[in-house]
Amino acid sequence: SPSPSKKQKRHRKPSRYADPSKYAHLAELQDIFAPGLIAIFVGFNPGVATATAGHAYAHPSNMFWKLLHTSGLTPDRRLRPEEDGTLPALYALGNTNLVARPSRDVAELSKEEMAAGTPILEAKVRKWRPEAVCIVGKAIWESIWRWKHGRAIRKDEFRYGWQDERENMGRITGIERDENGKACEELSSQGPWEGARVFVATSTSGLSASLKPAEKEAIWKPFGNWVQERR
Repeated sequence: SPSPSKKQKRHRKPSRYADPSKYAHLAELQDIFAPGLIAIFVGFNPGVATATAGHAYAHPSNMFWKLLHTSGLTPDRRLRPEEDGTLPALYALGNTNLVARPSRDVAELSKEEMAAGTPILEAKVRKWRPEAVCIVGKAIWESIWRWKHGRAIRKDEFRYGWQDERENMGRITGIERDENGKACEELSSQGPWEGARVFVATSTSGLSASLKPAEKEAIWKPFGNWVQERR
């Protein structure tokens, strides 16, 4: 029989693009939105454990709920994944994903899917108008940047934390149009809006080991402090 080391190597084999039919039995995760939110979190897409549970960041190794607590975003306690629906009422926070369909990891998504996610996200931000958007992972921001700027972000351009106001999401400057180019009266009638500020945080996935837990906490903490000041 194969040795443990060989089993381990086989288990860690990199993922490749997976057709949506592979996870068609899993439901898409519901967005968590409400009027008057301080911030919304943007993940890449639901993992298999999350989609199976029907609640955000449900995999036991994911640090999301722990980081929300230690950073002060949920200062009173660490929520369980099944309590994700309480985020708006208790903490003025919401949640969505760049890509709706579930997969084992990001490598199973296509570049086209990731690119298509940004305009959809922008439309959600325009509709709900949170004060800020927290991007949960560097790779998500890289994908958003690529769509907004038409090129990859350079190493010297990337930074965790607050982004320049030019990168605000959901900005409304005048007559807004839907995906078919038609004027959208509902958005345009609300008047101009500077958009939601963008904070880029670390990935909370257990698969993301490039930063130590303490380093992740240090990056999340300023966002938690800001949200507490806004409450």
